[in-house]
Amino acid sequence: MSTLLSAQSLGFDNTFGPLLAEISFALKKGDRIGLIGHNGCGKSTLLKIISGAIPASRGTVAVANHCMMARVEQQLPTELHGSTLLDAILNYLPDTLHQPERWQAEVLLVSLGFDEAAWRLTAGTLSGGQHTRLLLARALIRQPDLLLLDEPSNHLDLPTLLWLEQFLQNWSGSFVLVSHDRKLLDSVTNCTWILRDKTLQFIRLPCTLAREALAQKDIADARRHQAEQKEIDRVAKSAKRLALWGSVYDNEKLARKARHMEKQVERLKEDQTDLTAGNQWQLRLNGEALPADRVLALSDMQVRPAPQASVLFQLNEMRVKSGDRIALVGRNGCGKSSLLQTLWHAFTHPEQRGAGVVFHPKVRTGYYDQSLHQLKDEDTLSEALTPFAPLTEDQRKMALIGAGFPYVRHQQRVMTLSGGERSRLLFIGLTLANYSLLLLDEPTNHLDMEGKEELAETLKTFSGAVLLVSHDRTLIEQSCNRFWLIDKKRLEEWHDLTPVYAILADSPPTAKVPETLSIVAPQVQLESEEERLLAMLLELENKLAEDLARKVRHQKPELQRQWQRQIAELSDLLDLG
Repeated sequence: MSTLLSAQSLGFDNTFGPLLAEISFALKKGDRIGLIGHNGCGKSTLLKIISGAIPASRGTVAVANHCMMARVEQQLPTELHGSTLLDAILNYLPDTLHQPERWQAEVLLVSLGFDEAAWRLTAGTLSGGQHTRLLLARALIRQPDLLLLDEPSNHLDLPTLLWLEQFLQNWSGSFVLVSHDRKLLDSVTNCTWILRDKTLQFIRLPCTLAREALAQKDIADARRHQAEQKEIDRVAKSAKRLALWGSVYDNEKLARKARHMEKQVERLKEDQTDLTAGNQWQLRLNGEALPADRVLALSDMQVRPAPQASVLFQLNEMRVKSGDRIALVGRNGCGKSSLLQTLWHAFTHPEQRGAGVVFHPKVRTGYYDQSLHQLKDEDTLSEALTPFAPLTEDQRKMALIGAGFPYVRHQQRVMTLSGGERSRLLFIGLTLANYSLLLLDEPTNHLDMEGKEELAETLKTFSGAVLLVSHDRTLIEQSCNRFWLIDKKRLEEWHDLTPVYAILADSPPTAKVPETLSIVAPQVQLESEEERLLAMLLELENKLAEDLARKVRHQKPELQRQWQRQIAELSDLLDLG
């Protein structure tokens, strides 16, 4: 395989000292790399150095002459906010590149889900998922051999995340993907870069297997380090004893031998196996179970983003009890966060609470706001923890130190923290309290992979109840036991995620309709379900016919087989023989 890009002894310093040190690698054609590591370890910085956006403090990056590279940024660049989608693609390419024609940009936009009516929209008005598609279009118009993707899955709803996964699976070039989504990485990568302790570990395995391999290496290193330390201690002890004897008996030979052994100790220490510094903080949430049949009851609710705004969705009757860990899923803008905000407002302002929301009289509710606005910008780190639990100054100090905030930072203002640090501070507050109901709105947006795994583990054993808004499939699957789907302005409960994913991916579901609907209005549901399945059948038959009408080299046999299977399943469901 030909080498697209290589780096030798890369280093980068920021205002706090070295961030990256002695990083060397070779990236070859066909490499589909997942770049992972703790928040703040330098992943985005490494991508910027590779792309040439910023210079390294030390070392060199060599790009092959035949390698065209493009970087997909985390956020839409400010200069694009006022541009139309077409202008954003055509007018911001380097002069050194062959300038594409308008029709090429139009074809690319259509292939990424933007119809003709959207081409003249202003880029700044797009949703987060649309931003990702637009940034991909800007990268793909260059026809790159290598894509550098900086957390493209952040802030995506589940349908767009599934689309991104399929796009990367079908992408024929090489890429480096920064992400904390283990499921996405396992699905689309074939090797992994793990950035930690300022340097890079390269493992030719997808994410989960690579992390397991590194964990085994860490165990072996720890054992080797322990054995080496025993030898160091033995030699040091012997040297000390010989030095004492040489002094007591005035024996130069013993003293010389002691000095030789002391030098041996220094050499052994220099060659001793290095151990990873690891992560100082573990995310844990303590909860309280209420001895009641419900901690929260909802009935006949209409959820709106604001009092006078249009209705986002409706629900009939839902109950939440201790031990429930409920995942709220749906497309961006369907009202998931609005429901949590409505419940939090109802809890904190009982005098304004509507008849459709009833909390248990003894419920203690905690809220994780994805915007992190619960933490006041002007508070110090220590002051920010005060509203959560009645703790002494020393207790707050120990909690902050245990979470990786050294004492010298405790008087730092919240406004100066990064998104990841604000998230960590909010979780410390939730940990110190003992809530019986948690409302968690996109808690993984600023968590690294280890933080997500710790959140999933602690939610499994959380004694109270949890309402969780998240698009992280691993977190939902591992920690939740109930699933509320918001679709077509209705909230319904499902007991299996497979049909939920199918609905969100706009594929025909293979499971039965929600139990709540079939019980409440079986005849109406039957009629509407039959109409929906017929519409899906016709759409699939049209797709299949259109693809078969294409020239053979442009057809998609795998999709044809998938459509044929789905048509057969729908025909069986509709009893069309």
